[in-house]
Amino acid sequence: MPALCRGRVVRVPSGSLVRVVGTELVIPCNVSDYDGPSEQNFDWSFSSSGSSFVELASTWEAGFPAQPYRERLQRGEILLRRTANDGVELHIKNVQPSDQGHYKCSTPSTDATVQGNYEDIVQVKVLADALQVGAVAPTEPGLSLRLGEPFELRCSASTASPLHTHLALLWELQRGTARRSVLALTHEGRFRPGPGYEQRYRVGDVRLDTVGADGYRLSVARALAADQGSYRCVVSEWIGEQGSWQEIQEKAVDVATVLIQPTVLRVAVARNVSVAEGKGLDLTCNITTDRADDVRPEVTWYFSRTPDGAWPGAPVLARLDRDSLVHSSPHVALSHVDARSYHLLVRDVSKENSGYYFCHVALWAPGHNRSWHKVAEARSAPASVDVTWLEPDYQVYLNASKVPEFSDDLTELECRIVDMKSLQASVRFTVSWYYRVNRRSDDLVASELLAVMNGDWTLKYGDRSKQRAQDGDFIFSKERTDTFSFRIQRTTEEDRGSYYCAVSAWTKQRNDSWVKSKDVFSKPVNIFWASEDSVLVVKARQPKPFFAAGNTFEMTCKVSSKNIKSPRYSVLITAEKPVGDLSSPNETKYIISLDQDSVVKLENWTDASRVDGVVLEKVQEDEFRYRMYQTQVSDAGLYRCVVTAWSPVRGSLWREAATSLSNPIEIDFQTAGPIFNASVHSDTPSVIRGDLIKLFCIIAVEGGALDPDDMAFDVSWFAVHSFGLDKAPVLLSSLDRKGIVTTAERDRKSELSLERVGVLEFLLRVHGSEDQDFGNYYCSVTPWVRSPTGSWQKEAEIYSKPIFVTVKMDVLNAFKYPLLIGVGLSTVIGLLSCLIGYCSSHWCCKKEVQETRRERRRLMSMEMD
Repeated sequence: MPALCRGRVVRVPSGSLVRVVGTELVIPCNVSDYDGPSEQNFDWSFSSSGSSFVELASTWEAGFPAQPYRERLQRGEILLRRTANDGVELHIKNVQPSDQGHYKCSTPSTDATVQGNYEDIVQVKVLADALQVGAVAPTEPGLSLRLGEPFELRCSASTASPLHTHLALLWELQRGTARRSVLALTHEGRFRPGPGYEQRYRVGDVRLDTVGADGYRLSVARALAADQGSYRCVVSEWIGEQGSWQEIQEKAVDVATVLIQPTVLRVAVARNVSVAEGKGLDLTCNITTDRADDVRPEVTWYFSRTPDGAWPGAPVLARLDRDSLVHSSPHVALSHVDARSYHLLVRDVSKENSGYYFCHVALWAPGHNRSWHKVAEARSAPASVDVTWLEPDYQVYLNASKVPEFSDDLTELECRIVDMKSLQASVRFTVSWYYRVNRRSDDLVASELLAVMNGDWTLKYGDRSKQRAQDGDFIFSKERTDTFSFRIQRTTEEDRGSYYCAVSAWTKQRNDSWVKSKDVFSKPVNIFWASEDSVLVVKARQPKPFFAAGNTFEMTCKVSSKNIKSPRYSVLITAEKPVGDLSSPNETKYIISLDQDSVVKLENWTDASRVDGVVLEKVQEDEFRYRMYQTQVSDAGLYRCVVTAWSPVRGSLWREAATSLSNPIEIDFQTAGPIFNASVHSDTPSVIRGDLIKLFCIIAVEGGALDPDDMAFDVSWFAVHSFGLDKAPVLLSSLDRKGIVTTAERDRKSELSLERVGVLEFLLRVHGSEDQDFGNYYCSVTPWVRSPTGSWQKEAEIYSKPIFVTVKMDVLNAFKYPLLIGVGLSTVIGLLSCLIGYCSSHWCCKKEVQETRRERRRLMSMEMD
């Protein structure tokens, strides 16, 4: 029993330990120390009777052991092995009968106030070796077996121990240096299969039986390749005391070595076979094996397109299982001719049956409880089968029924099958179209696939033709049974090159699928035309070169073209200001146009009074005439014809072929009329915010004197709200020659008014001016002069120089009310502060004033001292 003192407990195994002579004795001793040092010292003593103990060994005192045990300690037969800081083991090797007795483990006390040692005692019994283990040798030293054959191994074990002991037995298999448990019988009488043997033990394939009083037999119903190796029988002796078991000794004996011989199996099939299409294919699988017992073959036929087909992933044609049941398709038969021959019959073969055939055989042997296990398998070499048939005989002819002469012309190719011979009803034809660009003879250019038709009539486009086929530009069709066509609705220069077709013959198979059997290519057809640059020339002329304002201006444009297919022309009349006119430099104005379908459209003609004043008409297919009635002085400039040639594309569509510009025709009015100038004047260029701004636009007339009734003006006012002219001008208000005033919308509070105050003066008023109304102001004037014929002529627009207007702020009015409010608030706050101070001095601070006076008197007295 463990001794307990101050929390320290010394423990050795409870009960008694039993060992057999010649084995090793190991006694552990541990101490639980809650308040002592972390590393404990141990002393071992021995007593044969249990009364007086002799020192045996110590972990801290070298001279502790008694004389009889010192030699055994020096030889290493007795040793102490520390397992932890608070644990140690006593090892006695080769236990002798004299080692039977009581062993005491004690730990010395290192406490200053507590005296004595703490210890625990265990009893050891030593028995004589009464265990006998032997091997029952087989008839031969080594067992040579074939896969699937049974075998048995035996060993004997008995004990004559005076105590009530139990035996445990284990069969072990050793392969090389590795050992594995096969099947064990524990000391409690339970069977325990080793890893990997559980299933075989459950089905009865591996068994352990007792034979007689001391015999143990390992039975294996069918040998596997993993069963090869050396077997030995391991026996251990156990004793039970106080509900626990101790293994007192173990012995092992080698029984036999088992060799597993592989089963010989060879499979052979005829190597090369040729059969006509529509006939039957007959192949024989011959089996050779050294097994004459009750084995059953499983035969499987495979098919592959290549001789090294991926088996067993190749398609299965037919299979005969070990129960002689056939699994196959309706057109394939598998028969068992004799014990070692199996025939495969494929009926009505076609071209798709050409390939390589394999015969795979597996041998199965019966096992325990109606189970089967595979003992061998083999595959034959590939048998090459060639299905011969009569190919369709035909030729392919390619013809260009429509050849383009220009870009955008139609191209049509016809691919026809001719000289057809030996055709069967189960043959259909499809076509593939190819394109190859023209290069020099020494350049190799790969062909591009345009379209291909499969055996199920599905059409697939190539990269070159996919988009254009979706747009309807490429059309592939089958006109008749023997004719295929290819149309290019709009042939471009990139389409020039060689075209050829390939006609494929497809044969219908047994499963209603189609397999390509032959391809025949046509000779190429070259699509080419000489490409020359389109030429378009436009010449403009003026029948009446001299005329005055108010007359009719006429200009004709003659068009000539080359290398343009069936051209139609569209005409645009443009006008430019003459050189030296700075009113609108570099501005081209579109006046009127006529498209290729002779539809007239006014472009940027904005003169509302002369909507019908311009006419553009087609005189001939290549000649056009432009007229402008009641010409104005403002119409002066350079006039041209812009002509575009259009070619027809796919019926009603047109493609732009070329564009050309005619020579200019100038309108120059040689007149000695008045010269107009405009200027801006203001008496109030600098105003205070809210005041009225007055701006006068004054027109001056130089040259011939005009009656005021013969003059009219369009006046517009502009402003640039910045110190410079870097921003875009803003239209403020305008007054036309009829007296109609138009004012632009603004987001300001100030208002605008514009009026004519004199024959040549126009006044702009800005009411309630704001800070944002500052900036540069100028006016633009468009004079109108009545001609002797009574028509009004529009003169060139003129601009005045800008005048800068400043809007100031009225400081007095701006700060008047804030100053009054500030002075009033300051007066009120000052009076309130005086009142608070007066009240505080009379009612709140009287005591503090008296103390101050006393302090003052004390200071004065100190100075006097």
